Amino acid sequence: MSTTPMPGRPVRGSTTGRSLMAALDLFGRRWTLRIIWELGNEPLGFRLLQRRCDDMSSSVLRQRLTELQEARLAEVRSDGTYALTTLGHDARKSLDPVIEWSRRWAAALADAPPTTAENADDG
Repeated sequence: MSTTPMPGRPVRGSTTGRSLMAALDLFGRRWTLRIIWELGNEPLGFRLLQRRCDDMSSSVLRQRLTELQEARLAEVRSDGTYALTTLGHDARKSLDPVIEWSRRWAAALADAPPTTAENADDG
């Protein structure tokens, strides 16, 4: 039986089968979002994708690609490259608000020193 998180099935942390819980489980797996990100611009062969993902282990990459294929977010093309499906591109586009937020976050951190227990003004 596949361990790929899918809507309608219990997943890690939830027995409801809700699609959101399945998506959170799938996207929360190590390297999954990075793979989606890297495939967002162009299809890539296994080795090039591995290099773009900071030389992650081939076994983890193979597992994640299998999960993304089972979830119908990625596919293997006839030339052997991996590409996002329409659903995969939709998932990639859903990251756009996170990208914008991360830019605001970086700017906010650059503008002010971090507040910690050591430098907070407790009054």
